[in-house]
Amino acid sequence: MNSARKNIPVIAGPTGVGKTSISIAVARILDSEIISADSRQVFRQMRIGTARPGKDLLQAAAHHFIADRNLDDPYSAGIFAREAEERIGQIIARGHSPLVVGGSTLYLRALVEGLADIPVVDPEIRLRMNRRLHDEGAGPLYEELCAVDPAFASTLDASKSQRIIRGLEVWHGTGKPISEYFTEQSTPDSSYTFFILDRERSELYARINTRVDRMISEGLVDEVISILDAGFGPEVNALQTIGYREAVRYLNGDCSLDVMTSEIKKNTRRYAKRQLTWFRGLSEARWIMVTQKSDDAVTAEIVTVCGDLL
Repeated sequence: MNSARKNIPVIAGPTGVGKTSISIAVARILDSEIISADSRQVFRQMRIGTARPGKDLLQAAAHHFIADRNLDDPYSAGIFAREAEERIGQIIARGHSPLVVGGSTLYLRALVEGLADIPVVDPEIRLRMNRRLHDEGAGPLYEELCAVDPAFASTLDASKSQRIIRGLEVWHGTGKPISEYFTEQSTPDSSYTFFILDRERSELYARINTRVDRMISEGLVDEVISILDAGFGPEVNALQTIGYREAVRYLNGDCSLDVMTSEIKKNTRRYAKRQLTWFRGLSEARWIMVTQKSDDAVTAEIVTVCGDLL
């Protein structure tokens, strides 16, 4: 296998659909190393709330970008895409097959559509923006983004708080609108074939609800306490995500445990819907309805197609 442009398989799908077990089975058959496209499992301190695979699963196949970073390390979709391209080249050079797995659509988009060469920005700027989000809400930040980068702001709405913060972070850190960087976007080194796992909606939502209950019983709240006790404030970007932000509200006395649980479930279901909306825009993706199919059957279906790609 040479290091020329490759067609890399991607196993994706909404949160809770069951990507982990399928991807490990595929990786073992294809002698693959897994590139994890998950924006939160990359952080060492976030295990329970991200449903990070256990040691036995991680040892069943080589994984990249799992527990690689500390919460205060700079990380973004752009950094992921750059490093993932490098790792893909290294995997191929070792004679193995890369397999991208995940559901973080922003990270997947950066990888498969190309990378805007945005300079690394001082992390303190993002912390400052998150403090403003906490104190002022998303509205004033969105108004500022409309003023400094109307082209980027026009692609968002005021609820996309982390994307708004990213736009302002780049503006304050570089003096240049993020939309200008996107117009200079580079072409990725590899092409990608998507396998989108899906389930009947009622089944998917039931799995999400069950997983949230399991996270809480396994100690999600204690995990958040340990993160805060380690000196990471609630404005840290990763703590602004589902599961962690609701737990912070609970710890602050802003809601009950039952309300926290209900909000995590509701927000996770909404996130799954947004993921599916983005995946539907991938015109050449192969959709696999895994409801009433065994893992072995789904694995065999993916492996058969991958045999023609690799």
